[in-house]
Amino acid sequence: MAGLHDLAGWLVRRRSSLPAWMTRIIDAPARNPDGLIGRLAYRVLGGGGAPNTTVPDAATRVYIAPTNYSGQGFLWARALERAQSDVGARNMAVDIPGGFAFRADTTVPIAVNSASAEWQRAEWEAVQRFTHVLIEAERPIFGGLFGRSVLSEVEALEAAGLSVAFLSHGTDIRSPRAHAALTPWSPYPEDPRTDTLQADADANAVLLETLRRPTFVSTPDLLLDVPWARWCPVVVDGARFAADRPVLAEQTARVIHVSSSPVQKGSHHIEPALRPLIDAQTIGYELVSGVSSDSMPGVIGSADIVLDQFRIGSYGVAACEAMAAGRIVVGHVLPQVREHILAETGLALPIVEATPDTLHAVVSGLLTDRDRAREIAALGPAYVEAVHSGAHSAAVLLDGWIDRSGDADGN
Repeated sequence: MAGLHDLAGWLVRRRSSLPAWMTRIIDAPARNPDGLIGRLAYRVLGGGGAPNTTVPDAATRVYIAPTNYSGQGFLWARALERAQSDVGARNMAVDIPGGFAFRADTTVPIAVNSASAEWQRAEWEAVQRFTHVLIEAERPIFGGLFGRSVLSEVEALEAAGLSVAFLSHGTDIRSPRAHAALTPWSPYPEDPRTDTLQADADANAVLLETLRRPTFVSTPDLLLDVPWARWCPVVVDGARFAADRPVLAEQTARVIHVSSSPVQKGSHHIEPALRPLIDAQTIGYELVSGVSSDSMPGVIGSADIVLDQFRIGSYGVAACEAMAAGRIVVGHVLPQVREHILAETGLALPIVEATPDTLHAVVSGLLTDRDRAREIAALGPAYVEAVHSGAHSAAVLLDGWIDRSGDADGN
């Protein structure tokens, strides 16, 4: 059974580079849990018991579920508790076999969430004792209890007196069709999931537009897809990634690229662009994948230059971790994303701009002017502390939703 779990995890982690027919099979259990493939998958993965979420003893009780991508649900919950003493927050994460393990208040195997009526009823009873629910990635929370319908869940939650908000993470709301017009480096339609992603983004956009509940996005580029939303920045533990190793202290620079999704990040463009520098031993380059989150501080701290992504036009948790470590971060960030960050925070994003076409020249320039490169790297920890430590994220959630959820329209 462990071998099947490992195989499932291997496929999930590489789904963006697999043929379209394989991604359809992988997605089938989540997209149609009651179908033949879904029922077979959950039988193989097994059911069993799982914990239900405990309710905090606080005046304002916030429940965040169900995806916890990169541990963000857990970190937003902690940020809210630090920000306001009368707030208690908990997150629930549906666990996919073989996925990266991130800390959560409640972790529930996908087979239990999808198929256990007992767990679903108990979780629903617990959630009704909260005051606020933040739904991540427009995903249903309670399996089949409400027909796997987010709209039905929202109606039930609000009928029980809870305030509901949404937080979009990325591919759940990003329109491949619109994104392809933003940058020539867009992964669409090269990504074999493009048709599925487009259908999901369209359906989720209709849901959000129809409900018009308070809505947040985890990265600023998604404001192009949900212009009336607010940016709730991802959170990283800056102290955990702080690194003492000097930047560019050695003649040969250590360059790494951490890739969880090669097609989305443009990983295949990197080595060809840097090949002359690699061959001249000006840099040592390593593609990092499949590393546990516990090992990432050491991996990032050992680098001089961290290459982020070159296709989406934004940045996320991996870039924040590298900035927190005081590394030089290079990636492709759309001008409108940089402009929004500057307008909202008063800070310029300290990620060096590059595309696959310019990457060789950009890295060469950093190595030529090492003093300037070190100055850019030194801006990273302060930027992360100001924008991605959790304080700004909590303030956005409080101001944009929690502190005004008693308003007449709730929006």
